[in-house]
Amino acid sequence: MTLDASRGAQAPPELVQLLTPEGERVEHPDYDIDLKPEEVRSLYRDLVLVRRIDLEAVALQRQGELGIWASLLGQEAAQIGSGRALTDADMAFPTYREHGVAWCRDVDPVKLLGLFRGVNHGGWDPKEHNFHLYTIVIGSQTLHAVGYAMGVQRDDATAAVIAYFGDGASSQGDVNESFVWASVFNAPIVFFCQNNQWAISEPLEKQSRIPLYRRASGFGFPGIRVDGNDVFACLAVTKQALKNAREGQGPVLIEAFTYRMGAHTTTDDPTRYRVASELEAWKLKDPIERVKAYLFKNEFADQAFFDSVEGEADQLGADLRRRCLAMPDPEPLDIFDHVYAEPHALIDEERAQYAAYLEGFSE
Repeated sequence: MTLDASRGAQAPPELVQLLTPEGERVEHPDYDIDLKPEEVRSLYRDLVLVRRIDLEAVALQRQGELGIWASLLGQEAAQIGSGRALTDADMAFPTYREHGVAWCRDVDPVKLLGLFRGVNHGGWDPKEHNFHLYTIVIGSQTLHAVGYAMGVQRDDATAAVIAYFGDGASSQGDVNESFVWASVFNAPIVFFCQNNQWAISEPLEKQSRIPLYRRASGFGFPGIRVDGNDVFACLAVTKQALKNAREGQGPVLIEAFTYRMGAHTTTDDPTRYRVASELEAWKLKDPIERVKAYLFKNEFADQAFFDSVEGEADQLGADLRRRCLAMPDPEPLDIFDHVYAEPHALIDEERAQYAAYLEGFSE
């Protein structure tokens, strides 16, 4: 074990990394990926645009246009790398922070805002995008994902499932139960843990005495720790794990070792529990800057390309803001729609009671 200089945390030497913070390409004996210049430029574009979506959403919340927002700042590489590893047939189960994965699954970002603005229950069709609705209850989506993966297995389909969760959720019973089920049934699932090192205000060392990826061995399947700020490594490792799952090799746990640059949500103040020097150290590992450095050093992109991406980001941000502000408020009784797939007596009764209550204000 070696000491990670950015914190006191123990980081294993087997951390999978293919692109250093300085933008240098390195090799790994077990994981590698051959990316064409245009593919690297595409990944860079993804990273920049997703960060802009996130920053615009934070600004909207601060101005009272969203009730709350969970920022992904600093975790873009983990999400874009893993998201771009998915095939059209694969199914993703997110938490409430996977805005980058949603982007990779072609979910309109304004639909993400609708949930946090309180005008819909999610806004997108999971079947259309193979991207489940956001899950606010910590860790429960991992059990849903395992159940779905067992269904894929029984349908004899050529597909895999990926379940996202954070380091804080790894302490939840649901997550550990999902590990048991996935292992026993050899389910075609990849557990993708974004270890951003803070479960709201609790650091990782208060949750686990060992690196999270090593927990997988206790459940009978492999675990891998990847540099979560390295989009190349996240892409390569996730792609291989999904391939193995599709081929019947069972579950894998990927721990993407990253850092939450912002607050847990917009209701949180991280300055109350972590020091500024820690944040400054992780700024040097920024996932976007290392790809930009790689493109520059290898002359795969010029300033005109970077300017065009920034221009696209500005347009995306303006469009997102305009459409967010234009979203109509729902009718009060709409909250009872889509609770169950079929009519339900209790829901009908509650709808009638609430309608009568609202009617009292019109007299």
